[in-house]
Amino acid sequence: MFIDSHCHLDFPELADRLPEILACMDTNRVLAAICVSVTLDDFPKVLALAERESCLYASVGVHPDYPDIREPDVGELVALAAHPRVVAIGETGLDYYRLKGDLEWQRERFRVHIRAAREAGKPLIIHTRSAAEDTLRIMREERADEAGGVMHCFTESQSVADAAMELGFHISFSGIVTFKNAHELKSVAKQVPLDRLLIETDSPYLAPVPFRGKTNQPGWVKHVAEEIARLKELPLEQVANAATVNTSRLFQLPLKAETHE
Repeated sequence: MFIDSHCHLDFPELADRLPEILACMDTNRVLAAICVSVTLDDFPKVLALAERESCLYASVGVHPDYPDIREPDVGELVALAAHPRVVAIGETGLDYYRLKGDLEWQRERFRVHIRAAREAGKPLIIHTRSAAEDTLRIMREERADEAGGVMHCFTESQSVADAAMELGFHISFSGIVTFKNAHELKSVAKQVPLDRLLIETDSPYLAPVPFRGKTNQPGWVKHVAEEIARLKELPLEQVANAATVNTSRLFQLPLKAETHE
């Protein structure tokens, strides 16, 4: 069995295809998927998916790529995270790739999410791009290790992975690890211990080989696991089981142990 630890089923590319998406998940033994929030205004759509389908779960948070929108505060995030279908705080973090200039607002937003996660007792879903040094610094300053969580869609170096794991975080790999030219990332995937490994699609983006260039979906997360199994020279079921158990434990998903094949 597999779990997609990060997708965006409320995005326009996927929102009208839910029956097809669920059928593909079933066909490919994808037990569950976590639908990740990127703004507070869109959070109700994310939560509605999780309330409607027992195999879907939600997070609550504001992505760092969205300036000039309603900022969350700790109290609001904690209150929204109290819903039983909300299993994480995020997607949060820093992105210096897409946005330039004075990004102190991004760093303050990240701090708010970490404080909320600690108070709510929910793990963090962290996005970092071209901002690893500041991301790790703020994680340390705000005691993110007390909440735990995952570095989602990981594309950084081994040293960044090691630093995040020292803080108790998991490392999640997306379809990027299947790309032919992702040499450094493949090396990191080989070295991340099985007990810190998660897999994801980041749907509708980053479709894995052999679907690269198409609209991604949770049912294709097995191809991420297949590539990691190949890199680690391990049976697919061993990698799939480890990622499933890790995801279930991290997000406290109410999944029965016997489903972890």
